[in-house]
Amino acid sequence: MTLPLLRRHFLQRIGFAAACALPQLSHAASSPWPNRPVRLIVVYPPGGVSDGMARALAEPLAQSLGVPVLIEHRAGAGGSLGMDALARATPDGHALAFSAISPLTLHPLLARAPYDPLRAFVPVASVMRTPVLVVGTPAFSGRSFAELIALARRQPGAVRWATSGVATIGHMVLAQVRLQSRTDITHIPYQGGGPQLNDALGGQFEVLSTNVAAQQLQYIESGRLQALAVGAPARIEALPAVPTLAELGYEKANRDSLFGIFAPARTPAAVVQRLNAEINRLLQGDPLRARLREAYNLPAGGSLEDFAQEIAADRRRNRALVAGARAQFD
Repeated sequence: MTLPLLRRHFLQRIGFAAACALPQLSHAASSPWPNRPVRLIVVYPPGGVSDGMARALAEPLAQSLGVPVLIEHRAGAGGSLGMDALARATPDGHALAFSAISPLTLHPLLARAPYDPLRAFVPVASVMRTPVLVVGTPAFSGRSFAELIALARRQPGAVRWATSGVATIGHMVLAQVRLQSRTDITHIPYQGGGPQLNDALGGQFEVLSTNVAAQQLQYIESGRLQALAVGAPARIEALPAVPTLAELGYEKANRDSLFGIFAPARTPAAVVQRLNAEINRLLQGDPLRARLREAYNLPAGGSLEDFAQEIAADRRRNRALVAGARAQFD
């Protein structure tokens, strides 16, 4: 066979192979979403409020989508490790994260984040608001928040205050309390809310700030922990005698946590819209709302634009607070 004929034969073979592949490529491009299990990264350790509520959401969401929703824990650095894993995931709707908004609105203001908080993610849907609880442990012999501050003034550095990590809402609460009270309180950062609870019960530190959850409230009812204050717009129903931080005069420390679902940037808009619609539908149903209220969380929800605006507003607020109290963040 001559060279021209060989070349023609080769090109014909290539053309035939390409023609055979085109239907497969077209089918792959038009495959409906989701076409395999969805990975839901929980950016905090097992055992905390985020773990329980992520699982409560994953089960009905899997039924809605028709594929399994698999929980994957990626804890560390106040949630930023898990969000970094999400930023690196393929943006096809099969990787999501359940997180507070602080890895986008607070952590990047205090430390170098491995992702761009403004461009690496798509806010999909807000899920819940969780009050922050300030709790005294067996190592604290006082009975009120005022006594805690008095002890910190008498013994600078002796009061140890645990949080679920650097650049979390609990850390923000501590920083604002230290700034306003002009006290030296030692920060004990953990990798999440679950691990610190065991040490709290063992009296490894005097106080912790943590998200309100049924387990913590059980320990308060039994007397193993004592509630000193809550960060919330108003007193919570489960602890009507416990004042908010705003009532105690710490308005800037009076913070709660907003949790939601995020996707990697460039996730198809149709996928994001459907997820937002499905999550909002579930949040309006009695089963999930009951699970949220049982854990003393408030259902959130709303449009994509609503969630994005809340994140932007929180970032602006945190930027102003951090600028005035950077020395308090260690």
